[in-house]
Amino acid sequence: MSVTHRKSYLPLESNPQVFNELIHLLGASDELAFEDVLSLDEPSLLPRQPTLAAILVLPTDDVIEEKKLAAEATRAEYKGSGTEEPVVFFKQTIHNACGLYAILHALANIDPSRFFDRHSPLIRFFRDAKDCQPQERASLLESSVEIEQAHATVAVKGDSTVPDSAEDEVFYHYICFVPGADGCLYELDGDRKGPVSLGKVQVGEQGDILGPQTISLIKGYLDQGDDNIGYSLMALVHRGKEVS
Repeated sequence: MSVTHRKSYLPLESNPQVFNELIHLLGASDELAFEDVLSLDEPSLLPRQPTLAAILVLPTDDVIEEKKLAAEATRAEYKGSGTEEPVVFFKQTIHNACGLYAILHALANIDPSRFFDRHSPLIRFFRDAKDCQPQERASLLESSVEIEQAHATVAVKGDSTVPDSAEDEVFYHYICFVPGADGCLYELDGDRKGPVSLGKVQVGEQGDILGPQTISLIKGYLDQGDDNIGYSLMALVHRGKEVS
């Protein structure tokens, strides 16, 4: 999709260790962690701890991009802010930072005050961004030195070859799935015009969203492209709890 990017970051590797280091640099407690979801078909391979949000990594092939363009053509640009929002949305204006936007979407929509010290960089950012319009939020993120430095620290880590330049194109994209205050599951993708409601979903007692409804919805994304090679899924889990 054609999106205006005003800055560029080195991309994050799809790696729970990299994601976990970033959120802990930003002040997350040890109760929060990302982990790979090894299978959506085998219950024993689903996370044993409640999944509060999920991040899907998918290839940016032509089939997926054309479907996204067609869907976005009929949608108005999102203008939500503050308490009226069922979810907090961030418009992506930083090139190659879709991993960061997915992380922010996950953390902003799970009541981060439960898992972050109130003086942490991320809590301050979320507090300042809450009542902003989407473009104001975008500018606020672009100007956050603390988030940019934390991102730069982890972007050079992992097993993948780091691009020579933050301007280089990458061929994977991250989208986030979170529960909204209205009981719906939302797709949050900073390249889109706004949040996409996927309908009402049942959430477990411990806040677990990875039940049969969500699994079925995510599987629908795996059928969008030419094949499902290259897809991966990460869960943001609440450590110390058990799925009931």
